[in-house]
Amino acid sequence: MKKTKIIATMWPATYDEEKIIDLYEAWVNVIRFNFSHADYENSKKIVERIRKLNSEWKTNLSILLDTKWPEIRSWDLQEKINYKTWDIFEIVVDDSKRSGNNLFCDYPYLIEDVKIGWIIAIDSGLFDVKVIEKKANSVVVEALNDALIWSRRHINLPGVSLKLPGVTDKDREDIMFAIENNYNFIAASFIRNAQNVEDIRQILEENNASHIKIISKIENLEWVENMEEIAKASDWIMVARWDLGIEVPIEKLAIYQRDIISVCKKYWKISVIATHLLETMIENPSPTRAESSDVFNATLQKPDCLMLSWETAMWKFPIKAVEMMTKIITEAEIYNTYDYEEFIEESLNQRDIQKKVLLKYAIKTAEDVWAKAVIVFTKTWLLARLVSAFKPSVPSYTFTPNTNTFYFMNILFWVRPFILEAWDSENYQNNLSKALKQLKEEWKISVWNTLVAVNDIQKWWKEFPVLEIIDVE
Repeated sequence: MKKTKIIATMWPATYDEEKIIDLYEAWVNVIRFNFSHADYENSKKIVERIRKLNSEWKTNLSILLDTKWPEIRSWDLQEKINYKTWDIFEIVVDDSKRSGNNLFCDYPYLIEDVKIGWIIAIDSGLFDVKVIEKKANSVVVEALNDALIWSRRHINLPGVSLKLPGVTDKDREDIMFAIENNYNFIAASFIRNAQNVEDIRQILEENNASHIKIISKIENLEWVENMEEIAKASDWIMVARWDLGIEVPIEKLAIYQRDIISVCKKYWKISVIATHLLETMIENPSPTRAESSDVFNATLQKPDCLMLSWETAMWKFPIKAVEMMTKIITEAEIYNTYDYEEFIEESLNQRDIQKKVLLKYAIKTAEDVWAKAVIVFTKTWLLARLVSAFKPSVPSYTFTPNTNTFYFMNILFWVRPFILEAWDSENYQNNLSKALKQLKEEWKISVWNTLVAVNDIQKWWKEFPVLEIIDVE
C-alpha cells in the first residue's frame, strides 16, 4: 500500500466507466474536475458514474472541484501576431485603442500596478516583455523573445498584488455546483490571503455544506507574506507549479515548493504537489529522466498527494501515467525515512492534544511490537488526520460510520479508510470485532498479525481514548 495518494484529472480520455475503474486500479484516490475547462452537464454525468461505481465497491474515489481562477487575458485577434525580439509595442487597457501589433489586457489596473523595468509574462510565460514606458491608456513594452501570439492568451504580472476578487461570480457558480452535487473537496485557485479562504467557507456554511474541505492553491508570490495565515485557514494547500512557476523566478520554484510543504507539516494541513510531474506522458508512453526524478524527489518531501493534470485528462496514456507515478512513488518510499513529524497544537483543545499524544504512542508501540497497522475509529476524521500528520512508519486502517468522513480520508498520507456498518456508539469492542472481521475478509490482515487499535470513546459520564494491542486470532 503506497503512502502517498494520487489525484487524477478527469476529461475526455477518462470519461467512461472502464477507464474510471482502470484509474482506480492503478491507485488513483481522488478524481479532479478542472472547471477552467469542464462544463456542468458532463461533470454531473461523470460524478453520477463515479458514485455508482463507488456504491458497487468497484471503486473508492473521492471527487474534487477545481475552480476557475480570476484570470487576466489578452483579447480576440483577427489573426496571429508574430513578435520578434526587441520589438516595441503597447499593451492597452481600452480595447478601442488597440491597433497594429498592440495587445489588449483585460486587467483594468495594469498601468497603475506595473513599474518601469518589470516583466509581463504573456501566454503562460512563453512570451516575456519588459515595461519601458507608461502612458495614459497603455504600457509600452519591449519583446524579450520571439513569439507567435493568438487570441485570449493568459497574462501574468509577477510581483503585482492583484486587485482581483478572491471569489469571482464564476467561482461562486462552481462552488454552488459542488454543493449541489456533494463534492468532497473544492480547490480554490489563486488564494492570496486568509480572507479568500474565509469567503469560500462562508458560502459553504450558508448552504449547509461546511463539511466540504477547502484546498488553497498557491499560484503567486503574495502567499509568501501570507502563507502562515493561509495555512491556518485552509484544510489543504496545493503547490500549483504551473502559474507559480511563472509568477516567481523559476530557479526559486523548488525552494518555494519545499517551504510550502514545510508549512503544511507545521500546521498539520494536507499537502499536494501538482503540475508537470509527468507532462511528456500526454504524448509518450514513458516519462523523461528528469520527470522520474521530480516525482521521486517530490515523494521524499512527504506530501499527502501528488496530482496529474493533462496526463490523465487528454490524449494517449492516462492509465500508463498513473501506473508510472505509482511505481516511482512506491520506489521512493522505500528509501524515505518516517520519523515523527511534529506539528503545532495551536488549533487543538486540551482533549485533542491528549488524542495527539495517544496517537504518537500508538505509532511508537506499533513499531516496537512489529504491528502490521494502527487501527483507528473516528466519526469526524480528526483522529485520522492526526495520525497521518505524524507521517508514520506504519499504515493506518481507519474506520468510520460517516460516508463524508470516509471519502475525506482518501487523501490522507498512508491512511486506508473503511466504512463500518452498524457502528456501535456504546460498545467499542463490538466495533473492534466487526473491524477485524472486515479486515480479514478483505485480506488486509491474517491470523497472528499484531495490531494497535485506538478508539475515541465519549459518553455523558466519561470520555477517554483507548489504546489496545491486539493479536489477531
